[in-house]
Amino acid sequence: MQTANIDQIIDAHQGKPSALIHVLMEIQHVNHWLPREVLKKVSQKLEVPFNRVLQVATFYKTFSMIPKGSHEVHVCMGTTCRMRGAGELLDTVKDLIGVDVGETDADMKYSLENGSCLGCCSLGPEIIVNGKHHTRVEPSKADDVLKSYA
Repeated sequence: MQTANIDQIIDAHQGKPSALIHVLMEIQHVNHWLPREVLKKVSQKLEVPFNRVLQVATFYKTFSMIPKGSHEVHVCMGTTCRMRGAGELLDTVKDLIGVDVGETDADMKYSLENGSCLGCCSLGPEIIVNGKHHTRVEPSKADDVLKSYA
């Protein structure tokens, strides 16, 4: 990520230390992860101690300190989704993108995560890609969902 982009994000929040989480969220959204050097820049610009910035970046699951793909794929593994075939769906998604949960493909296109409940229990199984919910996804339809992000 370019320094000018970081400066723009921080300046949009008028350099307020209280905007730390919002600044990190915006950087994460644009960059897909939070490199250590970016956290140092945020610390300096917001005048927040680096250890506090690091603490926030590592506490919240939404932030990643490792590179993520441009498309973040989440498969719900909550009880209802599992009962409706989420295990098979997850296996299919793993095969399609070629990575396991917690990994990113070599092309930096897809990162795969799972969750215990992603909020659409009556519509499972579900895949969330870049925040967009795809519900009632059968394993045979997973390829269609992922292709729409190719």
